[in-house]
Amino acid sequence: MQHRTLGRTGRDVSVIGLGTWQLGADWGQVSEADARAVLDASLAAGVTFFDTADVYGDGRSESLIGSWRRDNPGADVTVATKMGRRLEQLPENYVMANFRAWTDRSRRNLGVETLDLVQLHCPPSAVYASDAVFDALDTLVEEGVTSAYGVSVETVEEALAAIARPHVATVQIILNAFRLKPLDAVLPAAEAAGVGIIARVPLASGLLSGRYTLETSFAADDHRSFNRHGEAFDQGETFSGVDYAVGVEAAREFAALAAEAGLPPARAALAWVAQLPGVSTVIPGARNVAQAEANASAGEVPPLGEAFTASVRELYDRRFRAAVHPRW
Repeated sequence: MQHRTLGRTGRDVSVIGLGTWQLGADWGQVSEADARAVLDASLAAGVTFFDTADVYGDGRSESLIGSWRRDNPGADVTVATKMGRRLEQLPENYVMANFRAWTDRSRRNLGVETLDLVQLHCPPSAVYASDAVFDALDTLVEEGVTSAYGVSVETVEEALAAIARPHVATVQIILNAFRLKPLDAVLPAAEAAGVGIIARVPLASGLLSGRYTLETSFAADDHRSFNRHGEAFDQGETFSGVDYAVGVEAAREFAALAAEAGLPPARAALAWVAQLPGVSTVIPGARNVAQAEANASAGEVPPLGEAFTASVRELYDRRFRAAVHPRW
């Protein structure tokens, strides 16, 4: 497994991390035993970065990780959590009193005095212009509540605003073969500023695994059913915001590119994102041990090269640019 420095946190993390939304909610049911098995398998495969949030299963994901860490005290794992979505998404809710309540709850769930990294969880765009918000976050670092802070964003414009803030350690953004806009300005700006990039939704909610067809169905409590058109939260979080039918067709094309490189499509998709200049770590989710192990193996893939990237760009330009590029 390759490792990189996670931006201004200064922490060394695996280039393939683990997203734990699946272990909380919105992806169908995952038992506690299966969740702990995923954490065990990820660590064994060299994964040293877990990403969670206080709203994943109303704290279930954080609590599972906290319990697992107590049982694995020697595990050298960085855990990033997120805050801000426990209340209505209004700029006036992003104040110190709420920050303290949210981080105190996360510290209890995770069983730590100091959070490794806390991220604002896709806040309203106006938040990025508020000096008071970032002063409050600085105070949390000074008081030892968290070691560092970052933001999780929906748009490129939000990412660039966050990168311009002097103490933002990381920016988490959707980045995959079907969402290439961050390559234009975000990755170069982050690299120049020393800000870590955490790439989320790297498989476009599973589309890039190449396993889905037009007939594939998802559980009623899976966001790929109930948020396909942005009914519950930003549409970009589900299948990267692309039309599902077009995504299935494009995934077949991507699978052919991966086959030419001698790789399964999911492994190629993860490796390609992880190898982009400026990316610190990639956080695919996993619901079982096999997925966790397969995801982690992408951190060992040799460079895919410029020709592969050119093919990915051509696919994106032809299939998605017109629909996706202007939105996020």
